[in-house]
Amino acid sequence: MKSVSVTLACVAALTAATAPVFAKTRPQAAPAAAPAAPAAPTGPTGPGEGDWRTPDPQNVLVIDTSKGRILVELEPLAAPLHVQRVKELARAHFYDGLTFFRVLEGFMDQTGDPNNNGTGGSDKPNLPPEFMFRRGADTPFVSVGRGAGTEWGFLNSMAVVSQPMDLAMMTADHKVAAFGPFCQGVIGAARAEDPASANSQFYLMRDPAHSLDQKYTAFGAVISGLDVVRAIKAGPDPSGAVPDPKDSMTTVRVLADLPEAQRPKVRVLDPRGPWFQVLAAKARKDKVIELGPCDVDLISEVK
Repeated sequence: MKSVSVTLACVAALTAATAPVFAKTRPQAAPAAAPAAPAAPTGPTGPGEGDWRTPDPQNVLVIDTSKGRILVELEPLAAPLHVQRVKELARAHFYDGLTFFRVLEGFMDQTGDPNNNGTGGSDKPNLPPEFMFRRGADTPFVSVGRGAGTEWGFLNSMAVVSQPMDLAMMTADHKVAAFGPFCQGVIGAARAEDPASANSQFYLMRDPAHSLDQKYTAFGAVISGLDVVRAIKAGPDPSGAVPDPKDSMTTVRVLADLPEAQRPKVRVLDPRGPWFQVLAAKARKDKVIELGPCDVDLISEVK
């Protein structure tokens, strides 16, 4: 669980410097403090047009639920088989009406089972694990920070932890190992004990759970509707089993498949943009926090 939650809006408040206070003197009078002058901004106060990215509508999942709408940007570069499967099932309307049958406050919302109890799946074969992937020089990874022998950043909307690219010169494929950590908003594949048992079930993370890292497949991230994810009815006991009435997914669609008139217009803050870079650099310089992959929520606009 992360101990400090930092959104870019919070970090933006750090970009203003404190101006000095000047005193005005009068003959034979004690100095009187004048009102402080307004602080001069040291960077942009909000994102401009060049700070936004439009996700590929072929890789955005529109999940309408009994609590509201959730938009998930899928990441085929991290887990191509899982992205293909969830899109295939969404296009077959497999997920429509299925419930969130296991929900744990502070952890995740599980769904995608036609039996609505965790025992079922689709008629398609189970998927092999995609716990990690290979990052190459051509992977559109945006590096934000470094740790002990690692670096972290974003692959589109999904946070990623990777070996440093410097190591690529020593590998046969000139790539390095990377994985998606289970931050808030991540979509992950549910499975049984067998690592190759994922099928149709998935879960949406309410909060970070690094115990799942490199043990389950992460294949995208919520770009709008994290509040909806956290509003889904949770189970009352440690098992997370949700009593009736359960919340449900009314429809699940691929954004590109929606009629133009019904298609939401979505854009997401681009970590390559100047506004993000200024804020991240300011936070690191001031050492307000040690930035980590789950400490930054990429804001979005949906119209």
